[in-house]
Amino acid sequence: MNSRAFGATLAQSNADASSPAGTAADEIETQVGAIVARARAAQRDFARGGQQALDTAAAAAAWAIMAPARNRQLAELAVHDTGLGNVDDKIQKNFRKTLGLLRDLHGRKTHGVIAEDARRGIVEIARPVGVVAAITPSTNPAATPANKIVNSLKCGNAVIVAPSPKGYGACALLLRFIHAELAKAGLSPDLVQMLPEPVTKAATAALMRQADLVVATGSQANVRMAYTSGTPAFGVGAGNVASIVSASADLRDAAEKIARSKTFDNATSCSSENSVVIDTVVYDAMLDALRAAGGVLLDASQKRALEATMWHDGKLSGRCTAKTADVIAQLAGLDAVAAQRPSFLMVEETGTGPAYPFSGEKLSPVLTVYRARDFNDAVALVERIYAYMGAGHSVGLHGADPAQAVHLGQMLPVARVIVNQAHCFATGGNFDNGLPFSLSMGCGTWGKNNFTDNLGFRQYLNVTRVAYPIAAQVPEADDLLADYFARYGR
Repeated sequence: MNSRAFGATLAQSNADASSPAGTAADEIETQVGAIVARARAAQRDFARGGQQALDTAAAAAAWAIMAPARNRQLAELAVHDTGLGNVDDKIQKNFRKTLGLLRDLHGRKTHGVIAEDARRGIVEIARPVGVVAAITPSTNPAATPANKIVNSLKCGNAVIVAPSPKGYGACALLLRFIHAELAKAGLSPDLVQMLPEPVTKAATAALMRQADLVVATGSQANVRMAYTSGTPAFGVGAGNVASIVSASADLRDAAEKIARSKTFDNATSCSSENSVVIDTVVYDAMLDALRAAGGVLLDASQKRALEATMWHDGKLSGRCTAKTADVIAQLAGLDAVAAQRPSFLMVEETGTGPAYPFSGEKLSPVLTVYRARDFNDAVALVERIYAYMGAGHSVGLHGADPAQAVHLGQMLPVARVIVNQAHCFATGGNFDNGLPFSLSMGCGTWGKNNFTDNLGFRQYLNVTRVAYPIAAQVPEADDLLADYFARYGR
């Protein structure tokens, strides 16, 4: 069946979810099953090629998006089709995120024996997971699929992408480039496939059920669907990053980094700051620094106009998502603000939760500003913000006291504490920090995820452990319980 006919069947299934057996829903399972079967057959042959084949495939997929002319085509198509972000930043993101991933993967063994521990008698063997279902968002319709494809191939897997409808064209172009590179190496195009148009919930759900592993980035609805698919899944939590500016911060440096992070790709990243919590000692000076970095602080009436534009019935409107600050100001009727050509907009806030929508994620160059009495009050404020939205993701800190960063890591429900860095670049790995490059950040149980790492190649591997006999080492109970006995007796 061709792509158009398959798409018609998928559309019919969405319209008739209660169809009896043998109709549209069953046809979708069969048709998705055919894609999975091709992937499975290609994967079995591919995995037998050894480490060199895996490394070659990963390099091919990476170069498919990094080559300058192709990178620009992908970025331009992504912005054209989705209306999100800007071309130059997407070009930078496509290249740097993929380059960083290659750095992380370079020389890594992902086939055969990957570790031996003679003392413990353990040998570890890398094994592919099989067929990966990659669920990807419209905000990064090329960079995120590329990241998942490279990781999948590096670990000996096949991958099938379920892109967002808006990002379909960019993802399809990426796969065309990848297939051309795979062909150079004599590798099957069935190693990297995608669902045909239209990508529906029914088809995505069928793919999740039939794959061996699901990696889901994007809406929380997709993540929940992944977790309930019956297939092992890694999903990510919601973003709503807050950064604390302490009394010891270099204010100019902090403002410039926050501004770069807040405006990059028009804030499409879940790692862009949504709120900044400023110690009252430096509050006014930090606002001046943010203004100098391109921000415009709205007054109370302007804030109300912006809120009415950005949220409808309590839900974030797509009209402002990933648009420039001047466009957002114009949409809100703030022509005088738009005329200032702001890089980002700022609003002051005091509360958190549904009644205070600016305390949530905005996916736009709009920054919420809170005043804190001191560092401890700032921590409490961020805790309240994350109780509403963003728990598990990460928090930023600008300041000169390393102990404060450790305190945040011990007290807040976050998987990462980003210190004195532009948050959206640092959280997913950067060349000046030690975090692995990724576009999918685990948020732990705080964010209803099952991992806290940056999603990387380890999540795409099974590991078999061979255990040899070693000399028995049986401890004495009195040795292990000595401290307990000393304090509480037997």
